[in-house]
Amino acid sequence: MKRLAFFVSGSGSDMQSVLDGIAAGEIDALPVAVVASRPGIYALERAAAAGVPGYVFEKGNYPDLSAMYAEIVALLQGLKVDYVILAGYLTILTPNIIAAFKDRIVNIHPSLIPSFCGKGFYGLRVHRAALDYGVKVTGATVHFVDEGADTGAIIAQRPVEVLPDDTPETLQARVLKTEHELLPEVVKRLCAEEVEIVGRQVRFKAAAGAGGSRQ
Repeated sequence: MKRLAFFVSGSGSDMQSVLDGIAAGEIDALPVAVVASRPGIYALERAAAAGVPGYVFEKGNYPDLSAMYAEIVALLQGLKVDYVILAGYLTILTPNIIAAFKDRIVNIHPSLIPSFCGKGFYGLRVHRAALDYGVKVTGATVHFVDEGADTGAIIAQRPVEVLPDDTPETLQARVLKTEHELLPEVVKRLCAEEVEIVGRQVRFKAAAGAGGSRQ
């Protein structure tokens, strides 16, 4: 059984979608930590309700981000964490934590990367940019995390149609619903060891005991 840590900065609804999958027996994993970028966020209440320990690491309490992440790495390694799930986490990761969990940190982003991603693209800004550009399709992306901003290998994507009367808020709501479907599916397959990386290509292997391949 894989051991998971979630990194959060807000309400934690993406995290909740995975916790629900674990509680339902659909994902073979054990959540062991929720790392929050600030106190008082609703994600910490969700963690407490699920019986998952919450930890707050505020960057202002450290001389630099590398020092903060060194402490977080020590915590996660002590908990024997297999995968780190960024679920609406807004603090940039530094090379020391990325190296410590190489190809074991995943992020969910509310667009079809490489569109509307990178530094400064978060929350409603992503959906406002999509509407301003006039795209007809947007969506959600789950990807591995590397040293860049939203530049890691893409694991899975799912499209969401942009409607003529959409506002950033209505579009965000529909994309978020898709995130809540896509992220648990990816985490399930990671925990089942059905994901492999070949260069920048991420492939899904057949489930144990299943015939043929699954895409």
